[in-house]
Amino acid sequence: MNTQRCMRLIVGCLVIVAMAKMFFRPSSSKGTSLDSNQIIQGGHFWANQHIPQLKLVHNEEDPVKKEHADNTEVQPEEKETIHSNQVELEPEVPDDTPVAPLKIVHLDLKGAAPKVKYLEKIFPLLSTLGATGILLEYEDMFPYEGELSILKSSFAYSVEDIEEMKSLAKRHKLELIPLVQVFGHLEFVLKHEKYFKLREVETFPNSLNPQAQGSMDLVQDMLTQVMKKHPEAKWFHIGADEVRGLGESEDSKRWLKTNNGDLGKLFLNHVTAVGRFMTKLKRGIKLILWDDMFRKLSSDTIKESGLQDLALPMIWKYTPNMDVKEIGNYISKYEQAGFKGVWFASAFKGASGIDQKWTPISHHLKNHLQWQKVIQSMPQYKSVVYQGIALTGWQRYEHHTVLCELLPVAIPSLAVCLQMLKNGSFDLEAQKEVERLLGCQIELSKNECKGASFPGSDVYEMVKKFKDDLESSVKKIMQSYHVKGSFSPYHRKRSFANPRNLAFFKDGLKKLMDEWDSFLLTFRKNMEAIFYPDTLEEWLEENVNEHMDRLHEMVVDVERIIKLNGQPKVDPSKKR
Repeated sequence: MNTQRCMRLIVGCLVIVAMAKMFFRPSSSKGTSLDSNQIIQGGHFWANQHIPQLKLVHNEEDPVKKEHADNTEVQPEEKETIHSNQVELEPEVPDDTPVAPLKIVHLDLKGAAPKVKYLEKIFPLLSTLGATGILLEYEDMFPYEGELSILKSSFAYSVEDIEEMKSLAKRHKLELIPLVQVFGHLEFVLKHEKYFKLREVETFPNSLNPQAQGSMDLVQDMLTQVMKKHPEAKWFHIGADEVRGLGESEDSKRWLKTNNGDLGKLFLNHVTAVGRFMTKLKRGIKLILWDDMFRKLSSDTIKESGLQDLALPMIWKYTPNMDVKEIGNYISKYEQAGFKGVWFASAFKGASGIDQKWTPISHHLKNHLQWQKVIQSMPQYKSVVYQGIALTGWQRYEHHTVLCELLPVAIPSLAVCLQMLKNGSFDLEAQKEVERLLGCQIELSKNECKGASFPGSDVYEMVKKFKDDLESSVKKIMQSYHVKGSFSPYHRKRSFANPRNLAFFKDGLKKLMDEWDSFLLTFRKNMEAIFYPDTLEEWLEENVNEHMDRLHEMVVDVERIIKLNGQPKVDPSKKR
């Protein structure tokens, strides 16, 4: 009995001691216990680490080794240690879940490529206007390496520039889609003597000879280098439009002779081979190509090639009176050929004249209004999905032709077209939104955006000034009474004029030259903030120098001849 009482007393004391420890525990212990409890229960701790849910397949081949056997990885990501049979996760294939059709702004870099610091200002504006992606047509602005380094421009983007562009696009939720030509429009490659042997037409640099030894190696090398810089890309455009002269090389003629003269098959074989290479280079990549080269092909011919399983067509048409029915026929054909989706391509600039300087907004708006009709008709096509539209902004018609409108000059047109697509029409509400974002008043009848304050609007306004006033102001003084009567080419060539007559226009001529010189100096500074020196030089040569040179020559001549005090005419063949 005494033993039982003793035991009860001991147990009671132990309980009292335990309760005392619980009551008087330091606050730091409470915190530790709380944190531990959160970790054990999940809480937000692990969620903040963004740990992926791994679905591992037993004995799966190393996907990193498989995908990047051709050294296409930019920087290998740090991998977490996987203890379950040391199997790594297959690279994620892009999700095919339907998403809203993309509105892609095309940047044609074959001329007047903007500096990245300008894109830093433009990308947020494009996103706000309704753009959801950028189609980046590199041409010679890509920093090709090794044997391909000959292809890059003196002002090609650096690797750091590309990383910055990718970062900007991601920041502003813009899908970045690289474009590399693989067949036609390879002038920037085939102009080099090193690649003359790969031309389809020996004397023309337009198109690649698909049968020549080394052609596919060249294309694969280009694609690999670009893909290496864009390993995160979901879409990739392989061009393949306007393959001029296809079938004219001796190689192609021999092939055609043994293949029933099937020119369509010759084209399809090459682009299909490119498509297969790309899908091996990057699993899950979605390919796009221009559609014009197979518009005349039958749906069965296309289907036999297998192209429909590798890429999607981008149907392009840039005219304001575009035939909607014609586009519908193309869509039906491509649906019958087995394509699961289609893209469209409109134009916001660079498609209204080979040397166009000023973007005709109404011209491009009409083109987009026609495309909107096509977009609205898409529900009738049951097995083909509308993927999106690329608003093309061509900078040259091809590598060897002159510049079209500069990008800042076309921003109002781009804004109008994007808002039209975003709203389904360009009504008063859409116009007010454009005017609010650009800080200007849109006048479609005059193709103007008055009082603009968007990035590059200073260049926009100054190009307009050059367009409206430079040539006309020089012509006006050339047509003045005393210039026509006493300062003709005949008089200037022979240094023969009355100083009194020259005095009537001398000061006005000098003032006009000084004003334009000052204006040109400011223009140079504004252009240099956006473009590289070669763009400034070319644009001035095409649009300004002729008129400025005339002014300067006139001032030099009038000052020289006045000093002669009306002396007899000089024989042009003799020096005074």
